[in-house]
Amino acid sequence: MVSLLATISRAEDRSILMASTIGPVDAGIVTVLEEQFEKESGIRVRHVGAGTGEALKIAEQGSVELVLVHAKSLEEKFIAAGYGTERIPFMYNDFVIVGPADDPAGIRGMKSAGAALAKIAGAQKRFISRGDKSGTHVAELELWIRSGVKPSGDWYVTYEKGNEGNGPTLKYTDQQGAYTVIDRATWLTLKGSLRLQVLVEGDEALLNYISLIPVNPKKFPKLNHDAAMAFITWLTAPDKGQVVVRDFGREKFGEPLFFPNSREWVRLNAK
Repeated sequence: MVSLLATISRAEDRSILMASTIGPVDAGIVTVLEEQFEKESGIRVRHVGAGTGEALKIAEQGSVELVLVHAKSLEEKFIAAGYGTERIPFMYNDFVIVGPADDPAGIRGMKSAGAALAKIAGAQKRFISRGDKSGTHVAELELWIRSGVKPSGDWYVTYEKGNEGNGPTLKYTDQQGAYTVIDRATWLTLKGSLRLQVLVEGDEALLNYISLIPVNPKKFPKLNHDAAMAFITWLTAPDKGQVVVRDFGREKFGEPLFFPNSREWVRLNAK
């Protein structure tokens, strides 16, 4: 791997723009990472927050140098179309299924997220979907496929403001006394103001992998690719960005909101 110092020194233009999925933005980790990188490198990073589908559309216009996203199927299409160069593992957390404390569908403690969704559908208890082709929405749809159920009917509600992010969707779900699939970082950030409870967690199918993708400089030669790669190298370095990811949220919430997942971090920490 090219050294961090070398990638930073090549980046003559000292600013880049990233399109990031909304969850990490709302959690606050994106700003923390940007500010720490700018402090160490002198390269200014700013972001636009959008659901993964919309973030990739922004990148397809050549408006950003890189994306931070979490929907493998959409990411692979983006790269296959020539807009991105590669998927680079960065961090992960997980999704949980939340619902009202009285749990009218009776899913509390179930080990299979798919089976839990099937039970919600069978009971026709209200479920809120972001419905916006974001990474969270794509993950939800994949879980419905696992459930064997194609959700439809009055009980399955697409939130009309779902494109505003997981936070507003979770708050709306709480107001409706309904169920939804949400990332744990959003849950931890907002749980103190909610009546909802985590009812299903721990299924491997609920893991939420977040990737970095550099936008292809061959398609958009005016982009600041060197600075973007300097940022990615810093983000994935075990003693730099990955340490920030490891520690983020521990002091405030008593547990991390995200977990490091770069190739080098995994290699060094393999048991």
